[in-house]
Amino acid sequence: MNRDDVLEALRQVAREKNVTMDLVIDTLEEGLLSAAKKKFGLSDNIDVEVDQNTGEIVIWAHKAVVEKVEDPAIEISLADAKKIDPEAAIGEGVAQPIPFTAFGRMAIQSAKQMLIQKVREAERQRVYETFREAISDIRIGTAQQVLRGDVIVDLGRAEGILPVSEQIPRDRYRQKDTVRAYVKDVLKDTKGPQVILSRTHPGFLERLFQMEVPEVYDGTVEVIAVARDPGSRAKVAVASRDDRVDPVGACIGQKGMRIQQVVRELNNERVDIIEWSPDPVVFFQRSLAPAEIQRVEVDQDRQTMIAIVDEDQLSIAIGRGGQNARLAAQLTGWRVEIMTEEQYAKKKERDGFLRVPVSELPGSTPAVAQALTEAGISSALELSERSAVEIADIAGISAERAAQLLDEATDLLEAKRQEYAERLQIPLEETGMDLATFVAEPSYGPAATDESGIAETSPEAPGLA
Repeated sequence: MNRDDVLEALRQVAREKNVTMDLVIDTLEEGLLSAAKKKFGLSDNIDVEVDQNTGEIVIWAHKAVVEKVEDPAIEISLADAKKIDPEAAIGEGVAQPIPFTAFGRMAIQSAKQMLIQKVREAERQRVYETFREAISDIRIGTAQQVLRGDVIVDLGRAEGILPVSEQIPRDRYRQKDTVRAYVKDVLKDTKGPQVILSRTHPGFLERLFQMEVPEVYDGTVEVIAVARDPGSRAKVAVASRDDRVDPVGACIGQKGMRIQQVVRELNNERVDIIEWSPDPVVFFQRSLAPAEIQRVEVDQDRQTMIAIVDEDQLSIAIGRGGQNARLAAQLTGWRVEIMTEEQYAKKKERDGFLRVPVSELPGSTPAVAQALTEAGISSALELSERSAVEIADIAGISAERAAQLLDEATDLLEAKRQEYAERLQIPLEETGMDLATFVAEPSYGPAATDESGIAETSPEAPGLA
């Protein structure tokens, strides 16, 4: 192989593997040094240089000129040295050229394998970094294989996996089917980067809106938060940066065309589009639609929104299996309680009767009571809702003492409930007020500052069929 052939071969490797020529050259030089070590036992005195312009590969060994050669790997006789440099002298050094043939076939094969391995590793790292940058984006691939429900997806330069847990319940894939999914994570694997895909992640829904709604894509309309029960229902809070643009209408589109595209991709998952508001109460009321909320009571200490509804709206506000209220809690980030006016009155009465200041607990001290009160825990009832670890951290006391304080609060509340039940002549279990309560989860979506009702959309909604 002449120099031009060598240079073209190296360039072809760089093109095919999508790596730099510098990496190919450096790896080749490293491989040849490794081959020299296998052949001659050491490589410290050997230099390899590949000229990127000419393709010429020069290999030489630096040797000391001596009268009697004892180690040919690092020494050379004066006679042989003068063949390389006529002015060579004892005690000096010369650079002796090493031809490829001197390495032997196995050594050359070893250098070739190192080149292949290094280039493959560089290619994997490049693909890994490329897909790391694609996290939170949507990628389209082809289903290669379905293994126990997990779908192996060909993404071109990488292999993706769409686990069963990340699939919409009604998703069904066969080999060669097109898969559109959200890049959730990228993992390093011995076989190359493995891209973890998801169709249940809230971010998938947001990216679909970016693809289908130009106003979302260009930032005029912003997706504030997303809450999903994949395959069943979702709530999306949106706001407009332009007073002239209706964010809900923009997301729905003319005759519902835009939202229908999103719904179709989600296998007919019902999507509620809600206009965000900087007023937490207004936003909370909108998030519980289609239920009509009479009023909202805010418990700042417990970070709870209490929705007061008419009897005929209670089941609507809660939703089937608590879905509507649960999604509202996820969307707003507030703990949600839903009750009728009568239930709320009973709750207030009960809470008032059970409201025993933490300062009255036997194990409490003025300092502990003050610390707890400043943290929003002013009663035994509120204390009973915390863990011993939280109490210890807030009050600056030991875990044992915090556990004792918690036990005291629990015992005192039990006695008060017994007294309350006897006073109203009702069963003890009814004092617990088994009301609809839903714990808030972190909502998905960026923060927003624009002031921004609700449009409920589903495959069955008018104009969306």
